[in-house]
Amino acid sequence: MNDFVVFILTHGRPDNVITYNTLKKCGYTGRIVFVIDNEDKTAEKYYQNFGHENVEMFDKKAYANSIDEGNNFDERRTITHARNACFDIAKKLGYTYFIELDDDYMSFEYRPFNHKQKKLMVKKVKKLDAILLSFLKIYKTIQCKSIAFAQGGDYVGGYSNDIVRERKLKRKAMNSFICSTERPFKFIGAMNEDVNTYTTLGSRGELFFTIPLVSLTQKQTQSQSGGITDMYLRYGTYCKAFTTVMMSPSSVKVSTMAKRLHHLINWGKTVPSIIDEKYKLN
Repeated sequence: MNDFVVFILTHGRPDNVITYNTLKKCGYTGRIVFVIDNEDKTAEKYYQNFGHENVEMFDKKAYANSIDEGNNFDERRTITHARNACFDIAKKLGYTYFIELDDDYMSFEYRPFNHKQKKLMVKKVKKLDAILLSFLKIYKTIQCKSIAFAQGGDYVGGYSNDIVRERKLKRKAMNSFICSTERPFKFIGAMNEDVNTYTTLGSRGELFFTIPLVSLTQKQTQSQSGGITDMYLRYGTYCKAFTTVMMSPSSVKVSTMAKRLHHLINWGKTVPSIIDEKYKLN
């Protein structure tokens, strides 16, 4: 863990970084660095609240110019560029491994499954250091680009969900990302950057996984003002979902989820499939 750092990616919320308090409450004792951009008008308050040594600023326009944003809006209120900057910041600070977290997480939770009752249990994490160490060990043993904590939607279906029942990995990574400077990649698209990235890179054989043993919860989508919320409210979820369609037109389309527009991924057409060895011809 001496070669590991937590990055909280934040903008315009120096007095409301919920994730920071959640990490402390859940027992995290390691280093935390706040990643902000040079277009943040509240930057000075971040330095005042957390100390210059714990806040890293990056040039947002420079990172925006280095990727395909998926639009011509000249709109940079997005987390994409902070995600890409973390690789360079980690190198600068001398860390090989890091995790990227949003600034609005309310809790981390164990999600054990009671097979007798066929019921998913929820227990609050109190020793997050141990969880992160375990996740880091997993990450080091498999050749993937990134692994992530689960989210509530990953458990939909309960016992009928094989990810819940059999603890299978999910071929995606969203929201939280454990990464390494030795396995660099770039997030793309100003909106829906996580989905854009694991679908496009996934189609080229790169691996991203969600580990369903532990989940995070965060503030309801678009309930906090500032940051990318303002961008989504301005352009709508159609632009967000359609960005991924542009990145992967042969396997992603716009559909609906919970009465709102959302992306729909055809996984059979998105990523290469590995055939079980039992089908091997002698």
